[in-house]
Amino acid sequence: MQKAWFYEEYGPKEVLQLGNLPIPTPQHNQLLVQVCAAALNPIDVKRRQRPIFPSDFPVVPGCDMAGVVVAKGSGITKFNVGDEVYGNIQDFNAEVKLKQLGTLAEFIVVEENLVARKPKNLSFEEAASLPLVLQTAIEGFTTAGFKEGQSIFIVGGAGGVGTLVVQLAKLVYGASYVVATTSTPKVDFVKSLGADRVVDYRKVKYEEIEERFDFLYDTIGDCKNSFVVAKDDAPIVDITWPLSHPRAVYSSLTVSGDNLEKLRPYLETGKLKAVIDPSGPYDFKDVIEAFRHLETGRALGKVVISAFPSSHLPIPLPVPFEDKNDLCP
Repeated sequence: MQKAWFYEEYGPKEVLQLGNLPIPTPQHNQLLVQVCAAALNPIDVKRRQRPIFPSDFPVVPGCDMAGVVVAKGSGITKFNVGDEVYGNIQDFNAEVKLKQLGTLAEFIVVEENLVARKPKNLSFEEAASLPLVLQTAIEGFTTAGFKEGQSIFIVGGAGGVGTLVVQLAKLVYGASYVVATTSTPKVDFVKSLGADRVVDYRKVKYEEIEERFDFLYDTIGDCKNSFVVAKDDAPIVDITWPLSHPRAVYSSLTVSGDNLEKLRPYLETGKLKAVIDPSGPYDFKDVIEAFRHLETGRALGKVVISAFPSSHLPIPLPVPFEDKNDLCP
């Protein structure tokens, strides 16, 4: 058995309980991973509150993780036992149901194509913070058909997705001018991520911004107000649902290890940075408190869980791993 956080009914964060669940067995195309760190996302909250993705109970929340491969199915070709990997284990575009066993557990199974090797310079906590928001950020640029040299206005530059959109805009997509919104205490931080201008939404209204932009990327669902800064023919991408403006286009994400692997050079050179909310990382026993902070909507970057309690390994492992009780540092 393993320790995991799970819920057996829909509701607020208080329905979560810490208990014992079976350790899963990897199928032919799956890895068994010892989780060293995980990250929380708004979708974890929405899925817990109501059946937007119907699933059998109990449900272990969590999409993002970083950890160590401890076993693999017969069809695995890219990874070996002992490899450090990270990824989003929930494929929202797959025809099958989402996994009941999410990443707030000591051990998870995940398909080989959904993970990538952890960048060597990143901690497990930094790596765990990236997959879902990085995949979401990338998808928005693809949805918009963004072209090098265009300008971009980002609504919500300090959140999990926003911090990466700000960085990717120039670093990867060649934006000519990057403007992002945030609250007063976070202005300097968003500026440090590479924004040319940061708009303090507590002091400046959208209508007071004279410039018009080639692309409006709204990460918080405020298109009903923010649309005024977009040029008449500019794409407006919103990553929230339902959409609040008729011009807005919903952008989800493509869950794949390949899109993480493509950004490895930017991560390993330190050009692209993971942003972990300074209140964390939270200990595994403090998951409810971590959700409480996430649900305030005021997190800076990602809310991360670390210090998983693994004190055993589920199966005999090849040398040099067989004598280790815990592969996470």
